Amino acid sequence: MKIQFYGLGLLAALICLPTSAADLSRKDVEKQLANADQAHLAKLRRTNLTGLDLSNLDFKHADLWGSDLRNANLSNSDLSGLNLDLTVMSKINLSGANLSHTSIFGVHMGSANLSHANLTGSRIIANLDRADLSNADLTDANWGVDMQNQPMGLMRVSLNNTNLSGANLTNANLNRALLRYANLSHANLTKAILFGVDLSGADLSGANLSGADLSGSLLEDANFANANVAGTKFSGIKDKAMVKGLSTSKNLDSAIFGD
Repeated sequence: MKIQFYGLGLLAALICLPTSAADLSRKDVEKQLANADQAHLAKLRRTNLTGLDLSNLDFKHADLWGSDLRNANLSNSDLSGLNLDLTVMSKINLSGANLSHTSIFGVHMGSANLSHANLTGSRIIANLDRADLSNADLTDANWGVDMQNQPMGLMRVSLNNTNLSGANLTNANLNRALLRYANLSHANLTKAILFGVDLSGADLSGANLSGADLSGSLLEDANFANANVAGTKFSGIKDKAMVKGLSTSKNLDSAIFGD
């Protein structure tokens, strides 16, 4: 069977890992961070940090690659520019955290709390189903598929049933993402790249989609009521009637339909 999203066997194994006591305490982590700098990173690689309260800490000089952060609280912490590939992050609390220009690849983040998080310029290919990304900043984020780098089949971000209400996705690249039944109400999607995205059942009511590219996207039962579609590309969609609520959208006369 062709893999559709990052190594499902390995992913399942990571999700099912038994939760055990953390290797370090908060004080241990704070001590390492206090002694770290650009040349001497805090050594937290592959460390079990499950369930710890690590909120309001500065991790910019830390190596967290492959660490276990399940159920950890990193709210309002600074993780900007870090490589968090292959970390274990299910049910993590990253609300208000700074994740700008951070890389997160091959990770399960189901039900994570990323509300109000700074994700500008981040590169994420992960499973974020049911996550809370309300009011998060994804400006210039690159969460789209890299078609030149698919050695294990199609690897794409999964955002099914996520809460992206009020989020800022200006210039974000989410090509071929899975956004089934996602809540994008009142989100800012100005000039967002959304071609080939599955938006089946998604709520885009009141969203700003001016200049966004939805070419070839799946829009069955998606709700565009009162959305701003000025210059929005709906290429491949010839029947406007199939898109729910589109008749009430703003600037519909400037939206682009057809081939």
